[in-house]
Amino acid sequence: MKNKKIAIFFLGILIILLIGGYLTIQYVRNKEEETAVEEYTPQEEITEEQARQTIVSLYFPSNETGELNPEARLIDIKEIINNPYEKLVNLLIEGPKNEKNKKIIPENTKLNKTYLEGDCVVLDFSNDILNNKEEKSNIINSIVNTLTELTEVNKVKILIDGKENDEFKDIYERKK
Repeated sequence: MKNKKIAIFFLGILIILLIGGYLTIQYVRNKEEETAVEEYTPQEEITEEQARQTIVSLYFPSNETGELNPEARLIDIKEIINNPYEKLVNLLIEGPKNEKNKKIIPENTKLNKTYLEGDCVVLDFSNDILNNKEEKSNIINSIVNTLTELTEVNKVKILIDGKENDEFKDIYERKK
């Protein structure tokens, strides 16, 4: 009789442990489902065209203060991948889109050639760039600030029709 009571007692405890274990497992599973991270679905998919675009900064002087202001432009990667220096300088030659900024590189200026020597970009302009000597400092700073946005560029050298010129004889670095 005593053995029966002990057996029933242990059987009761075993049933309680089994039911308690089952309920604990169900509770943990429900909590995991609640805290599971759902996959993020963007509101709008990025198009192929958007994936091929990048933002560049071009520097133009302000109409009011004359200080250089960055102007962000969204351009296609294909346009800048082969010769980014040529593309950026040609965008400077075209002038700003923002009316608060002014065009600094003189009309009819052509970029003959660009190439990289170490960390220095060499730019060969037509002699039309000499038509705005009063703005020489802003022309230089506009070009240098724009091109040194590229990680591989630290300096800029300017040639006129393939030759060094007294007006642009230095190698220019970005002013800190």
